[in-house]
Amino acid sequence: MTEHSEILTKDKSTLQPFLECIDHTVSRETFTLMLDNSTGLLTTTPKPKDENLSKYYESTDYISHTDSKKSFLDKIYQLVKNYSIKQKLKLINALDSETKSILDIGCGTGDFLEVCKKTGWDIKGIEPNDKARNLALKKLKDKDFLVNNINCLLESNHRSYDVITMWHVLEHVPDLEEQIVYLKKLLKKTGTLIIAVPNYKSHDAEHYGKYWAAYDVPRHLWHFSRKSLSLIFTEFGFKIVKTLPMIFDAYYVSLLSEKYRSGKSNPVQAFIRGFISNAKAKRTKEYSSLIYILKTDE
Repeated sequence: MTEHSEILTKDKSTLQPFLECIDHTVSRETFTLMLDNSTGLLTTTPKPKDENLSKYYESTDYISHTDSKKSFLDKIYQLVKNYSIKQKLKLINALDSETKSILDIGCGTGDFLEVCKKTGWDIKGIEPNDKARNLALKKLKDKDFLVNNINCLLESNHRSYDVITMWHVLEHVPDLEEQIVYLKKLLKKTGTLIIAVPNYKSHDAEHYGKYWAAYDVPRHLWHFSRKSLSLIFTEFGFKIVKTLPMIFDAYYVSLLSEKYRSGKSNPVQAFIRGFISNAKAKRTKEYSSLIYILKTDE
């Protein structure tokens, strides 16, 4: 695909089994996380075929594709989401952008793009899930703001965006190498790429092991550490200029992890574990989820 592909296509002998996890959301199938010792990247194996991947998102429990507020976990998710949107907006408004064009890949139900639009950003979103995209269209009120895949933008929008964001989306893409190449094609040379992903080196990940909710197999096909994300993006001509924690992720992920492990949310235990994880991360920098701010090295 590209001259930068070596880091993702190394000899399979560098891979070893790391952990077996169950799909707690849809299928109850078991998947193996394979560790690449050379990069620290974990991959979900077997990887579902592209034509079958969508069925693993077909669940009312997959909250990021709905605006549900029915259950306790739904309400917590929506509260955290609303707070996070304000923080995300604050982050992009602080960037030194040429103009104010933003592409949000995996925009879900469109809440982040909606606030960007209201504050003067020229917005575009990509959302492949029909249900989520329809909810987003109702909020944005213009179908031209959304497309269902990145190929719709590649020819007509070469290096068009000041900011590209992927909020907990990179771990879902079927072809990681291809995605990064596309990101570089769409981002202005002076632009900023913002990637948020779970961190399997965090304390809550180590504590919950195979029950850690942010493994979320097989919807999460890739599982990153700080080392692996840095190595991969450096190989493709990006550099990380800043890393920021997502503090509330430790609490929400712990809530889900408690449910997967015991069948109950156990909010007190989850709060304690999230607090411990964040406290440890102040020293180690290994937060449950991290935001990476990247620039091209051109």
